[in-house]
Amino acid sequence: MAEIGRVAVIGAGVMGAGIAAHVANAGVPVRLLDVVPPGATRRDVLAERAIAALLKTEPAPFMSAGAAKLVTPGNIEDHLDALAEADWIVEAVTERRDVKRALYARIEAARRPGSVVSSNTSTLPLATLTDGLPDCFAEDFLITHFFNPPRYMRLLELVAGPSTRADAVAAVTRFADIRLGKTIVRCRDRPGFVANRLGAFWLQTAVVEAIDAGLAIEDVDALFGKPMGLPKTGVFGLIDLVGLDLMPQITASLAAALPAEDAFQARVRPLPLVERLIAEGFTGRKGRGGFYRHDRTSGRKDAVDLATGEVRPARKPDVAAIAESDGSLAALLDHDSPHGAYAWRVLGATLAYAASLLGDAADDVAAIDTAMRLGYGWTHGPFALIDRLGPTWVTERLARDGHAVPPALAAATARSFYRVTDGRLQVIGRDGRHRDVVRPDGVLLLEDVARAAPPVLRNSAAALWDIRDGVACVSFTTKMNTIDPDVLALLRDAIGRVQREFRALVVYNEGESFSVGANLGLALFAANIAAWSEIEARVAEGQETYRALKYAPFPVVGAPAGLALGGGCEILLHCDAVQAHAETYIGLVEAGVGLVPAWGGCKEMLHRWSTVATLPRGPMPPVVKVFETVGTAMVARSAAQAKELLFLRAGDGITMNRDRLLADAKARALAMVDGYAPPAPPRLVLPGPAGRVALGMAIRDLRKRGKATPHDVVVAGALADVLSGGATDVTDTLAEDDLLALERAQLLRLVREPGTLARLEAMLTTGKPLRN
Repeated sequence: MAEIGRVAVIGAGVMGAGIAAHVANAGVPVRLLDVVPPGATRRDVLAERAIAALLKTEPAPFMSAGAAKLVTPGNIEDHLDALAEADWIVEAVTERRDVKRALYARIEAARRPGSVVSSNTSTLPLATLTDGLPDCFAEDFLITHFFNPPRYMRLLELVAGPSTRADAVAAVTRFADIRLGKTIVRCRDRPGFVANRLGAFWLQTAVVEAIDAGLAIEDVDALFGKPMGLPKTGVFGLIDLVGLDLMPQITASLAAALPAEDAFQARVRPLPLVERLIAEGFTGRKGRGGFYRHDRTSGRKDAVDLATGEVRPARKPDVAAIAESDGSLAALLDHDSPHGAYAWRVLGATLAYAASLLGDAADDVAAIDTAMRLGYGWTHGPFALIDRLGPTWVTERLARDGHAVPPALAAATARSFYRVTDGRLQVIGRDGRHRDVVRPDGVLLLEDVARAAPPVLRNSAAALWDIRDGVACVSFTTKMNTIDPDVLALLRDAIGRVQREFRALVVYNEGESFSVGANLGLALFAANIAAWSEIEARVAEGQETYRALKYAPFPVVGAPAGLALGGGCEILLHCDAVQAHAETYIGLVEAGVGLVPAWGGCKEMLHRWSTVATLPRGPMPPVVKVFETVGTAMVARSAAQAKELLFLRAGDGITMNRDRLLADAKARALAMVDGYAPPAPPRLVLPGPAGRVALGMAIRDLRKRGKATPHDVVVAGALADVLSGGATDVTDTLAEDDLLALERAQLLRLVREPGTLARLEAMLTTGKPLRN
């Protein structure tokens, strides 16, 4: 079938509205329909309310204000004929078979032949939804199970029926992958599919075993957080996050749908404490709290005692098993303590259940691992965890404890589910043979490049990789990809190497963050020992390195995802082009730690805003725009918003699927090679002292109104000096060197301020900005 160009979503609840918002994020028009409430004066009121709620929701479902305009509200009484315009119709109504099937009959009468219809169900098998419906409907029908919130959760579980057209599956898969940025996991038509079935088993087991063992919820969450690579919320924190009231609903639904012999059934039992909490309105973070209670006013945190049900002050975890295991997961699970025994009972049962789902819920190991990583936030999927422990170790431990060992696990004994052969990642199949992991066309992962060959250059903080076709890639290896002297040194070395041996360069990192900026710990250390000349040298080194990137004789493309802050943002400002993941959060945040951008950030932002034709003429409007953005440490909440703030240019690209980012950036770089010439150096006209006075008046006004702290005034004053051009005259033209000198001078002045040192210390110790 043709590409999907229009979408309709029926059901304006949390999930339906979120799906509609994310379709709009892809730039695709979408109709959002719901019922007409009895007695409603506005017949589209449910969809209208949903859109209004989306605009107020945090985290934001829309990537930009423009995306919201692509969602048109309506109702299924007056606007069902609009389905004839839709290429894909998503049903997201209540999880009741009778309600869905009645709706399908109406959809069939209104839709265009060949359009795809899918259900967002999380529990109902496809066969029960299409039984008895016309063949033409079944051929166009499938299940697309999004995870909440749809914008941020990358997993999409897809179930096709025996009659579903292959081209319908291909069209939705292609659209969801490239336009919506989803990783597709093909599931069998089984209750709960993969992620919720295994995730519900894990959570139910963890809660039941914790109650039986009389453990504290803080200890449980500590055990199931970082040590196992599971979400840092742990078990009870995660249940609070997703909603305590959902737990018994999912458990009951799965118990009713799964056969009696399924291992999940042994975990199902009444939980009076959970029932009582829900009845009292303690449904998790969306309600009055759940297992944990947070008082935002006082900062107090309480926790529920599993033994008594009473609420007590939360305490630090007391889990000696974690410390004594010294980072070894096997040692933790073997620890001779109630906590060690509990950890094994839960994880061992969960890993065995995961192995039992192979061939039942999904056909391959990687699908189950991917579902748990992207659906439940596990760092490692269950089969990767088994490899980490050793399949033989897990099998023997399960057998010793009287557990049945699933065939898939028994077949991997003395082997592993994953292995690397000749630089290629391989995964074991159901037949016991290892095969290469094949990435979809258009997916390029740096982890695959690293398996196949060593880097071209490497030091302790960064590396240069050959990603083929004449393109090299620089990546950082520091914590959160912070930028230190070694990163800068490798960038300089890379420029020379690329000039000799390659055609283009991509700056890309595969961690959660592109870069959170300069290493503040080094800066604070140097300031505390008054190593002012060292700080000045590092600032100058960063300026010259970034300038060398900007004027390199080959294209340089930045490829950010996640946080790109401070010095990380400044790298992007000096690239010829940027191909950004949609979920990139870019900003010059130096003011939050008492500094000003000094690796060319002020210079580049002034240059960008000075070219905006819609601003009033004169030197002051660009200065005001940059002052507002940088002075408030504003961070774009998406790549789309980064364009509005000019952290990205209008022509920079946005990639929705994280796994496609490097390939897209490489293609962008290659497209720029022929006829490439470095940009011309900017020359700026700035307002000088008069502009500084005007900005100073604005600063004083903010202070009077209580919107600026004393040190905010100091930092803003330094920023105003840079942006106004210092002592320049409005008739003068400033070169790059002039602006860089101003940045350098003001940073060196601020770093001597006690208020700045306090901000640096607070950020390093608490991770939060200090308002002093």
